Amino acid sequence: MEKKNTYDWRFKAIGGTSRVDISCGEDIRHLGQLDRKLWTVLSCPASGLEFDHKTLEIIDSDKDGKIRVGEIVSAADYLTSAIKNADLLLEGKDTIALSDFNLEDPAGKRLYDSAKRVLSNLGLEKDSISLSDTADSVAIFKGTKFNGDGVITAASTDDEALAKVIGDMVSTVGGVADRSGAEGVDEPHIEAFYAACADYSAWIAAGEAEGVHPFGADTDAACGALEAMAAKVDDYFIRCNLAAFDADSAPALDVQVSSISEISSRNLTDCTDAISSYPLARISGRSTLPYDGINPAWKDAFGKLRALVLDKLFPEAESLDEASWNQAKASFSAYVAWRSSKKGAEVEPLGAARVEEILAADGKAALLALVEQDRAVKPEADNIDEVDSFLRLFKNFYRLLRNYVTMDDFYDREAKAIFQAGRLFVDQRSLDLCIRVDDMGKHGDMSKLSGMYIIYCSCVSKSGGKSMNIAAVLTSGDVDSLRVGMNAVFYDRDGLDYDATITKIVDNPVSIRQAFMAPYKKLGRTITEKINKSAADKSAKVDAALNEKANTASLPKTQEELQAAKAAAPAPQPFDIAKISGIFAAIGLGVGMIGSALMKIIDPWYNAVTLIVILVVFISGPSMFIAWQKLRKRNLAPLLNANGWAINARVLVDTTFGSTLTDLAKFPMLESIDPKAARKRRCRRFRNTLIIIILLAAGAFAVCRLTGICGHKDAQEPAVEQECPAEDTAADAVPESVSE
Repeated sequence: MEKKNTYDWRFKAIGGTSRVDISCGEDIRHLGQLDRKLWTVLSCPASGLEFDHKTLEIIDSDKDGKIRVGEIVSAADYLTSAIKNADLLLEGKDTIALSDFNLEDPAGKRLYDSAKRVLSNLGLEKDSISLSDTADSVAIFKGTKFNGDGVITAASTDDEALAKVIGDMVSTVGGVADRSGAEGVDEPHIEAFYAACADYSAWIAAGEAEGVHPFGADTDAACGALEAMAAKVDDYFIRCNLAAFDADSAPALDVQVSSISEISSRNLTDCTDAISSYPLARISGRSTLPYDGINPAWKDAFGKLRALVLDKLFPEAESLDEASWNQAKASFSAYVAWRSSKKGAEVEPLGAARVEEILAADGKAALLALVEQDRAVKPEADNIDEVDSFLRLFKNFYRLLRNYVTMDDFYDREAKAIFQAGRLFVDQRSLDLCIRVDDMGKHGDMSKLSGMYIIYCSCVSKSGGKSMNIAAVLTSGDVDSLRVGMNAVFYDRDGLDYDATITKIVDNPVSIRQAFMAPYKKLGRTITEKINKSAADKSAKVDAALNEKANTASLPKTQEELQAAKAAAPAPQPFDIAKISGIFAAIGLGVGMIGSALMKIIDPWYNAVTLIVILVVFISGPSMFIAWQKLRKRNLAPLLNANGWAINARVLVDTTFGSTLTDLAKFPMLESIDPKAARKRRCRRFRNTLIIIILLAAGAFAVCRLTGICGHKDAQEPAVEQECPAEDTAADAVPESVSE
């Protein structure tokens, strides 16, 4: 629960809004009294941030993947109680002097004692401890007999016999890593090892019963030889029985001559598999297997069976009948049953003698006692781990507050917020406000609420084997060249480069300047599209007409046809000087009228300026006003909310601050080494400027006529009215050919 506020908080303007000022240790000590409505963030993810992940794991006490206000307050209370001077937290150091621990606080006293123990274990004599001292827990616990993890190693006992048993356990039932880095065993491993030894010993004893090993020490080898031949011998006797049942089937059951013919032309040493598929011996009506007629591919295996089993059971036999074969198989039934009941196979590599020796020594109780001794020092060993956790909080906590309570790091030009994933380079600019995107679906709904121009990119690093999606915010420059599918390069905070591809663009105003030019660019695009479309249509019509004429035209073949074609061709029209004069007179009249209109507008001169300003405001004003409204309300909060943050206040990105988040390419002014090219550029600039002035003047003239400004001027100058008949006369004097 939030504590009652009795603390005098200070506030400052951060990002266009008032936020609490966390500027001293006492502010951190009283975080529990800060009204939660004044926190910028109420929760943030415990992963995926540019922040020490171990520190986030320490603060996330309930391990729900979120850092909440209550957990921030608990960490603040713990830190400020354990040290004498809470202002040390603002320094962000990873080293603390032992004298800075608050020995009057239980946590401070515990940390002080544990820090001294760490330094002692490392053999260091100094009055401070750093994160580098506590980072390597293996080095801290190296050489210690007991370290509180419930795991014992060979170094945990001075008894060589017990140490040897521990080694046997690790090699048979496995082990577990001790805090010292060595392989050891815990209570479950000890229990499993002695149970396996007992089972294996009992199994060995059962094998000593009469009839289990009919061939003594050779029983296992003899059984293996019989099992290797069992299927083939059984197959032979079945074939013999079928041949006895039907004598006509014997040739079909025997080896086929055609099969031998197929391989006879080949090197038979390469045909072992084919030969082994033939029957074990030639099939006859008798159910007897002659020893001297065995298939060559099976001769060695059968010879081993005969030597280990058949000659011992039937010493004088030169053949094997089916009854004898069944008797041979039955002689191993007790052995097979015993072998299948094996237990404790894990310790079999030790040998029966070593297993019996271990059981006779009965060291199980002594080993379990060592485990209990190790567990007894668990609180002290855990306190050593606590020193490392404390130092991580000591170093990183204030930075987290600057990104959680106030968002100082985001608005600080010298720092970067923990949600800024890196920098995107695209279209001659770099974008610093890049946020990792975990859920594109959420971003699709929330990004529209931000009012920002957002470029979504898919980023892949082949060298680093990593990939991510980012949302990069564009806050300066034009956007004409940007499009979906465009390639870029992204660098994460560690400097690893990624191939980036634009996958989506959320279009919003970038600047007032862009909004000013937007209507003219849109008009230019529309005119260009219409001109291109008209040119394409006319080109298509011309091509069609030419094709039609080419397909229908016929060349004259005779002199008479040629004379007729010349006669049918239209006669060329004579040069009409009157018509040309009329055209030039009309052009001069038009230029004179435009000049007269321009003179009326610019007399006095400020009329022209006023009308041009009115025209510009009329065209660009609405676009600029809409852009201004959106730019002053650009808010990063929706993007962070889509990433799992609970943002409690607006995170505004105004135009001034936004200009620092996008860096445009800047080039020095260079003189052209080609005078002709420079002259052409100047001509193009003059031409474009003249066209714009004429268009604006024409628009101003139209507005003038509509508003009556020019009419008022005419009323004051009757002399102009007297000249109107002369103009009419001049108009009447236009040649007839021109009027036509």
